[in-house]
Amino acid sequence: DAAERCRELALQLLCHGLSHGDRPGEALPVLLPALAQRLCPPQGFEPSEELRLGLVQLLSLLLRRCGASVAPYLTDVIRVLQATLLDHYAEVRRESCRCAVACAQAMPEHFHMQSESLIKPLMQTISHQHYRVRVDVIQATGAVIQFGNGKSVDDVLSHLAQRLFDEIPKVRHAVTTVIGEWLLHLRDRYSYFHKLIPLLLGSFTDEIPENMKLAWTYWEKIGLQWEKENEEDLKDKMDFSVSPSHYPKGVTRPGLGCRELVSRNLSKILPGLCHDITDWVESTRIKASQLLYTLLLHAEDHITQHMELLLRTLYQACLDEESDVVKNCVKAAELIGTFVSPKVSLRLITSAFGKTPKPSCIMVLTAVIRGSPKEILQPHLTDLGNTLSQAGVCQRSEEVFYMEQLLCCVQALIDVCQEDCKEISLQLMKVLVTIMAIPCSQHLKEKVEETMSSLAEVQQLDSFLYLYKEHIIQLMEWVSVSCDCWTCYSPEILQLDVIATHSGPVIGEALNNFILILKTCLQPNKDPQMRLKLFTVLSQLLQKASETVNSQGLFPSYLETVIKDILAPNLQWHAGRTAAAIRTTAVSCLWALIHCEMLSPKEILKVKDGLMPQIIATMDEDSKIARLMACRIVGVFLKVCGRQFDEDKFTNTYTEVLKRLDDASCDVRLAAAHTLTNWFKCLKDSDVKSAMESHIEFLYQELLIHLDDPDQNIQNAVLEVLKEGSILYPELLVREIEGVVHKHRMPVYCNQLLHHIQSAKGSA
Repeated sequence: DAAERCRELALQLLCHGLSHGDRPGEALPVLLPALAQRLCPPQGFEPSEELRLGLVQLLSLLLRRCGASVAPYLTDVIRVLQATLLDHYAEVRRESCRCAVACAQAMPEHFHMQSESLIKPLMQTISHQHYRVRVDVIQATGAVIQFGNGKSVDDVLSHLAQRLFDEIPKVRHAVTTVIGEWLLHLRDRYSYFHKLIPLLLGSFTDEIPENMKLAWTYWEKIGLQWEKENEEDLKDKMDFSVSPSHYPKGVTRPGLGCRELVSRNLSKILPGLCHDITDWVESTRIKASQLLYTLLLHAEDHITQHMELLLRTLYQACLDEESDVVKNCVKAAELIGTFVSPKVSLRLITSAFGKTPKPSCIMVLTAVIRGSPKEILQPHLTDLGNTLSQAGVCQRSEEVFYMEQLLCCVQALIDVCQEDCKEISLQLMKVLVTIMAIPCSQHLKEKVEETMSSLAEVQQLDSFLYLYKEHIIQLMEWVSVSCDCWTCYSPEILQLDVIATHSGPVIGEALNNFILILKTCLQPNKDPQMRLKLFTVLSQLLQKASETVNSQGLFPSYLETVIKDILAPNLQWHAGRTAAAIRTTAVSCLWALIHCEMLSPKEILKVKDGLMPQIIATMDEDSKIARLMACRIVGVFLKVCGRQFDEDKFTNTYTEVLKRLDDASCDVRLAAAHTLTNWFKCLKDSDVKSAMESHIEFLYQELLIHLDDPDQNIQNAVLEVLKEGSILYPELLVREIEGVVHKHRMPVYCNQLLHHIQSAKGSA
């Protein structure tokens, strides 16, 4: 009828009559063609949303009341549902889904021939914006395939998998229910196990506990059902199966049927899953990594035959920028350690180190170690230690992330193997020294020390210094193998730096090796930058000699070698900034020897002739530190053996030191003044005093000029020099003072000096 109200009343009357009539089937020949006409466009399409909903509800009523009697009109019913499943009104779609379920249940023997016709409209509706529509579509899809043609599973799987990522928990709940029902009751379920199992197991990690519990409940039922259906095949395993001695803590072992289902289908599931773990969509990668862990937990030792594919995937996935993916993959790798023989897993992983080892390779190895039982890992410890300490592994990269993973691997070995690590203690120390030696990993220093302390603790040693004590000679031999070919880029220099400075007093027990390395590498023909680095190390050690190189009191026996073969050749002048820096560090080392009193007066007498010319030359360096140290060293040499100097040596010495009173640095001028004081003291008792009179006169003149220095400390120091020098020729100094006192800006100092000379005369 053209009037909507008439159509509405007619619909109400029909619903009332069919609900209460005894023989509703008699209305089918008339009613179903009319429903098809009103609900299937284009002819006479019902424009009212509410009436279209009522018409679909009428169809549902007919299907419930008439059941199989509707079979002759199935084509019309399917045609109606194809249209109404795509209706613009969400409630019509929902009612159509319920109608499809009723149709499938009412006449399954006929429905399966036409069920495929509903798959396309259902899949077009499965991503509807209303979550209730999505839930109804999923439930309808389950019934349509359950009672229809099972071949349609392939057409709907990707859509259902996508709904597992739905943000509405009820939608994910519906998917889990449908998949669980199919795995239990679908006629062709054995053909689709490898496709359906991943979807159900994917719900094990759902964020809603109710959905997780539902998935586990279905999975247990499926496993038990499969056990009963395959009892003959599983008889031996059911009667003689032994629980593994090592199993992840806090994890319940799945039943035999569940484990067998996964193991038998793993080869079909794994390739697609490994592809998804490297998908560009973040949520897909996370879900796939979660599923990988669940599958490996079920597969147990059946993992072995899939190791190559698994490891390739884990190497790539462990570099993922998403932390959840990495976390899940590490958990999966731990299961490899739990279930796969180390003979297989470690061989495959360490063979990857022969190529270019990535941080992810180390990460996977660490996880495998953490998952392995101690007693099974023990026979492979030596091979592991040797592999990790190879230069191609521990020195492969200076990347911080790589070093962090290497450190984690060592920590895992110590945590798992405990006291067994004693047999690879040296190899682990090599790795830890290498990590500490990398310049960009200084923030790891504390963690490395903690790891060393752990390694010492499992060997019942008090601290990591005892590890150095145990291995210092082998470590020195290890770094010195190629010392004759070192350049500034050689990692061994940094390793030597760590061993020498980090071992504290223990380095004093390996002086023979240490001095030999320095002697070899600090020759003038070697790489200048390398020599500079080594001199810096030596300088650091000499600053605390009693706590480092001289901890055993043995360093003095190597002094002659250090001075003649190491320091003296490097004090020679060569052009260039690096050469200047080397001379600076060399003279600093010499001063450190003198300052800590390791270079005794007796030793100074032996080396003065060779060193004095070079030290005096160093006073003219660009480096303030070099000039300062040189002045101080000359002062000490004068104090110890200046009385033995001849006229030429006295002259050369004061000439160069006097120049330093014009130095830009106050510290250098002060040191030069102190050195001149020692010069005067030496000359006082020397036989060449009379021959030096003219030089002394010149020196008086110059020193009086320097009383005008802008720095008061220098003024006072120069005054003290003149007081000391006045003892030699007081009349000469008085004459010089009287000649300049009227010009002087500081007459008070001149007066003090005159007073001092007069007092000295009176005392005499």
